Amino acid sequence: MVQKKAAKATAKKATPRKRADSGATPGRPAPEPAAGVEPTRPREPLPPKPDQRGPDTLGPTGRPTGAPQAAVAQSGAYLTTAQGARLYDSDHSLKAGARGPVLLQDHHLREKITHFDHERIPERVVHARGAAAHGVFRGYGTAAKVTRAAFLAKGVETPVFVRFSTVLGSRGSADTVRDTRGFATKFYTGEGTFDLVGNNIPVFFIQDAIKFPDIIHAAKPHPDREIPQAQSAHDTFWDFVSLHTEATHHTLWNMSDRALPRSFRMMEGFGVHTFRLVNAKGATTLVKFHWKPKLGVHSLVWEEAQITNGMDPDFHRRDLADAIEAGAFPQWELGIQVFPDTPEQTFEGIDLLDPTKIVPEELAPVEPIGLMTLNANPTNYFAETEQVAFHPGHLVPGIDVTDDPLLAGRLFSYLDTQISRLGGPNFGQIPVNRPHAPVNDMLRDGMHQSAVHAGTAPYRPNSLDGGCPFLAGAETGAFIEVPVELAAARKVREAPASFDDHFSQPRLFWLSMTPVEREHIIAAYTFELSKCYEQSVKERALTVLANIDPQLCQEVATGLGLPAPAPAQPLGKPAPSPALSQVGGTWPLDGRVVGIVADSGSDLKGVRTVRDAVLKAGMVPLVIAPTGGTLGTGKNPVTVQRTFAATRSVEFDALLLAGTPGAAADAHGARDAKAGAPEPDGPDPRVVLLVEEAYRHGKAVGGWNDTSGIREAVGIEEDGPGTAFAGGPSAAFKGIARALGEHRAWDRFPSTL
Repeated sequence: MVQKKAAKATAKKATPRKRADSGATPGRPAPEPAAGVEPTRPREPLPPKPDQRGPDTLGPTGRPTGAPQAAVAQSGAYLTTAQGARLYDSDHSLKAGARGPVLLQDHHLREKITHFDHERIPERVVHARGAAAHGVFRGYGTAAKVTRAAFLAKGVETPVFVRFSTVLGSRGSADTVRDTRGFATKFYTGEGTFDLVGNNIPVFFIQDAIKFPDIIHAAKPHPDREIPQAQSAHDTFWDFVSLHTEATHHTLWNMSDRALPRSFRMMEGFGVHTFRLVNAKGATTLVKFHWKPKLGVHSLVWEEAQITNGMDPDFHRRDLADAIEAGAFPQWELGIQVFPDTPEQTFEGIDLLDPTKIVPEELAPVEPIGLMTLNANPTNYFAETEQVAFHPGHLVPGIDVTDDPLLAGRLFSYLDTQISRLGGPNFGQIPVNRPHAPVNDMLRDGMHQSAVHAGTAPYRPNSLDGGCPFLAGAETGAFIEVPVELAAARKVREAPASFDDHFSQPRLFWLSMTPVEREHIIAAYTFELSKCYEQSVKERALTVLANIDPQLCQEVATGLGLPAPAPAQPLGKPAPSPALSQVGGTWPLDGRVVGIVADSGSDLKGVRTVRDAVLKAGMVPLVIAPTGGTLGTGKNPVTVQRTFAATRSVEFDALLLAGTPGAAADAHGARDAKAGAPEPDGPDPRVVLLVEEAYRHGKAVGGWNDTSGIREAVGIEEDGPGTAFAGGPSAAFKGIARALGEHRAWDRFPSTL
């Protein structure tokens, strides 16, 4: 009965999938077009854009208020003080005469400046750079055999808020740096809030939380110069991970394509730790949580990431917001790997309490238990994305923790850091953090207390408040820790012997990669280590690589101009795990961005045809032309979204050429360095660069009419891998759509391995 009630309490209607309006381009800054002059007629504030919504309107103790979301936004047509007094001027301080001194009695100046001085709160020590979205999770019911958690029951829909992030950089760093990404999900269930706080890499650098300050201090910028920002290419990082070899597995993932996701929408998520589930009969099971993106797992290539950091440092957050605004709602299946809850807490010889280890999916398949859809952008970044507070200890009945020593430290650390960042213990009352279940916690007072508690007895037992609140039992939905037998043991600072294996799983990962992925790993290690100053650090890092694979070590050593050391221990022969590779398979096209290159002399009817086809396929078309405005005349001109001067290939997943645009009026080096000195009667050099970069990065490229000038300049075969130049506009679109399904034309990346 309790479970059914809780399931009903969590039910929430999912927002239906929408389709972008024909010709609409994501990124509109306001719900209405801006006026040509400053409006002067008073009006109420504009509502949020259709793609935005704020936190549900609940009281600070989790009680629904029934108020519309507009009730918690600013209101009124006139500028006021924080206390509601209307203002007639906010441009000039109160002075003793127009040229006189500013008066201390200017209460509006003092309020405005004081609030501004305190606008910023301490940024997160890690995961400072983030982006987020609202959504809904729908349970499949397939987890019922292993957990009594009501939000996982069949058909139950639970509101969620998801924050993606980088680990190392500050709030102002770039999105596409080589780094681990956070993948944190807040489930607002009817039994309380459940936070699944994970990463896009399934293992961690360390096995015990006591080492967390060490790895973060090593990975952060050097303390004397505060550089490099958001990078692992520096001495302190490599000094630590080459000495502390339990970091080897995570470091190898970080040097792989997994550290350069194409999009948050195309990124796996992992709970990292092993959790304990409890079913309705009290039986327990150990599990690992996985998020599987419906669009597949795809990455940037390294040069593409570097260009993106300069061209659009907000690439990932823009991509997420634009996709949701366009109606291409990203989706992930939540799955679990299931293991028997044995006293040893191991599976197939793998220690399940070691957060530097995975269990290959070939040994324990991921079983889908629900679907998450992100369908709304935040209304306010600070109020929601910046103030959302996650904590691995936010658990619900049916989900419990294990003795993973890294998880144990996180259970303390996350709670502690929220108190520092958000000004006190009442951070759970911030709207985005408020539970969607009744709260009667007897916690009182403290900084930023926004609840107005009634009653006279915030203690128990009591009789003055009628005995309320009462304790619950298992039959009334209480969270009850799993009783675990603890063997008699000595109090020691040690790790189990199984934690000493630091190289077998990195070798498994390396052997599971395709040749092109191995090439990327070699290039990453070579690049990152070449940035180190200390020769001894590079040499020590090579000794670690030798214990993973001799070929990996030799290729990196060659790039560094150093000898390759021999392995210090015998190399294992694990069976490769194909599930670890990102290459192979075909994937949906939702939200992909297609650039259509044209000028006034192009086949504009064909441009309209492919633009409509791109929209119909659930993708976003952006027309690229010499100048902004429109192409063509009459009733149906083609709107231009990008210009040759203001775009680069990294914005697009594929390109279509409506002919060969000649050099535009601004195609000269003094105006645009990308143009250089164009050849007379030749194609615009910036279009050649655009196509050359896209082709070099393995992206789909196609076109119709005479595109030979650009193809010859770039060296593109008419019928090569991932190209579509035969036929008209419809054939070109179909060709690149097929190529996009494989993400990249991997055949363009020759490998020597």
